Amino acid sequence: MKEHTIIFYPSNRRVRVRDGENLLRAAIAAEVHINAFCGGDGTCGKCRAIVEKGIVDTKPTTMLSPEEIKEGYVLACRSAVMSDLEVRIPIESRLADRQILERERRVPTYGHILSTAEWEARLASLKFDPAARKVHLRLKPPSLDDSLSDLSRIERELSVKHRIKNIVTDISVVWKLPDILRQNNWDITVTLLSTGSEVRLTQVEPGDTTSQHYGVAIDVGTTSIVARLIDLNKGYTLAQSSDYNAQITYGEDVITRIIFATKENGLAKLQSLVVSTINGLIERLIKKARIKPEHISVLVAAGNTTMTHLLLGLNPKYIREEPYIPAATSFPWVKCGDLGMSVVPQAYLYCFPCVASYVGGDITAGILASNFLEEDILTLYTDVGTNGEMVLGCSDWLLSCSCSAGPAFEGGGIKHGMRATRGAIEQIRIDPVTLEPMIITIGLTKPSGICGSGLIDAVAELFLAGVINQRGKMNLELETPRIREEEYGAEYVLAWAGETATGKDIVITEVDIDNLMRAKAAVFAGITVLVESLDLKLQDIENIIIAGAFGNYLEIDKAITIGLLPELPMEKFTFVGNGSLLGACFACLSREMQEKAKKIAKKMAYLDLSTSSKFMERYVSALFLPHTNVDLFPSMKGRIKALTRKAI
Repeated sequence: MKEHTIIFYPSNRRVRVRDGENLLRAAIAAEVHINAFCGGDGTCGKCRAIVEKGIVDTKPTTMLSPEEIKEGYVLACRSAVMSDLEVRIPIESRLADRQILERERRVPTYGHILSTAEWEARLASLKFDPAARKVHLRLKPPSLDDSLSDLSRIERELSVKHRIKNIVTDISVVWKLPDILRQNNWDITVTLLSTGSEVRLTQVEPGDTTSQHYGVAIDVGTTSIVARLIDLNKGYTLAQSSDYNAQITYGEDVITRIIFATKENGLAKLQSLVVSTINGLIERLIKKARIKPEHISVLVAAGNTTMTHLLLGLNPKYIREEPYIPAATSFPWVKCGDLGMSVVPQAYLYCFPCVASYVGGDITAGILASNFLEEDILTLYTDVGTNGEMVLGCSDWLLSCSCSAGPAFEGGGIKHGMRATRGAIEQIRIDPVTLEPMIITIGLTKPSGICGSGLIDAVAELFLAGVINQRGKMNLELETPRIREEEYGAEYVLAWAGETATGKDIVITEVDIDNLMRAKAAVFAGITVLVESLDLKLQDIENIIIAGAFGNYLEIDKAITIGLLPELPMEKFTFVGNGSLLGACFACLSREMQEKAKKIAKKMAYLDLSTSSKFMERYVSALFLPHTNVDLFPSMKGRIKALTRKAI
């Protein structure tokens, strides 16, 4: 078979591939990231590449203009390699940084952010009791009068001096016992894991290592993964690191990944990718904290149902097929080495229990961390992303639901959409008189595109400035060069080509606005149906908790302006940040929290919106700004009447 060499710029990575290989697959082989939101289906138009030298066989697409095609632009997923190539990946198709940029938390216009002190107070209230613990042993050497086996000698010492009985021991520990015991004068440290039903001896080390005992809490997100290293003796966070979930190459959302998992070797590929991401994060944590990997005893992971299945190598196929049944919603402890976690093969992994196919362990962890079950007030917990998950309840009961919001909140399906990385427009203000924008990007650099929080800002500002009407249509009669009619509809120019990092105008189109309106309508409809199913009203909600990486950067007044969230007094809103990660931290430090998580998952009832006759009605009603029933948004009712410009 004939082979070709491809050089990818600007990374200068080389790879050899067979004749006819897909260019996107070649980039994957070269470890060159190209945005591919549709998983290679050719529908998102994000995997743009410029062929500077060589020949590709590329299929026709409407995602590229005739001018771009002349310049050598192709969609990588629609192109086959026919010769040696030199390919440049333009800035709009690349991730800004390998490690996710830690964004400075903007102070919202309204709403309360839980402070570090408040989180520390919650941690202090925990019963500090990690599932894994270390015990230092000085054993009496064997003799003719005391001829117990090495393992029995350890078991006797634990039983007599520490009152720990009925221990189950990993065979990998037994393999090491003879040499470790004798080479270290019978002075060792054992690691014991309490899984609820048993105590397992998982590790044996020479000498006294009890002061070196660590765990890792992990938020396994669809888009990104965050890991935090915790000192299990003191409860301190030692380091934190984040990265994109390597599975994103095979699809932006869970449905696309489930479909890929059903293909030959698809499940194994996705499982190895998420494990490789976690391995990389743990390596970074070890380096930052200057610890040894063998001193990590336990990992606690929280993710949605699909991500948990893929991490554990469980077949997710039936999650998306009626009647939508996952393989499991609660999971046993798993040895990390059995999952391919080569950095910490001796550690054990605990995954948070899920509720249903589309309400996962990340929500269970968030509920645990938010602590609202301790208060007898009606609370709405919401985590908005590609999927919108909502939980309504109090100390006595919980009702959850989930809706597919689509990728708009994370930049998918948006002409110049991108994830929240350096160069993404995240905050926008539009002068109501001149209609000129003021934009702020992550990292305060030239704009490369617009992320989800910036998109919400933009649509809210366009609406308040009278540039768009309640249906999201632009007023082409306004005298400004920023509004223009193009082949595929009207658009507003956020940044001119000379101002951007891409060298092209960055715009928001009516199609973009429509995609956002569909996403926000799904979330608001889900909240509405959830509340109405219990014969309650939106005004009955006493507390709204906003969680998730995306939600943490929302400006509440803008979210209300477009009708994403219900209009309630601002003091009722609370930001909790990454509730999934915080819940994982709590469970890493306390067996009591693990048991509480199980109770939360069992208590949580699930409302299937796909079988709800009201959901589509409420969804259609929410496809306006902010809503067809403006009475639900009394402050906006006055603003709409006050708008002096009429959109078409």
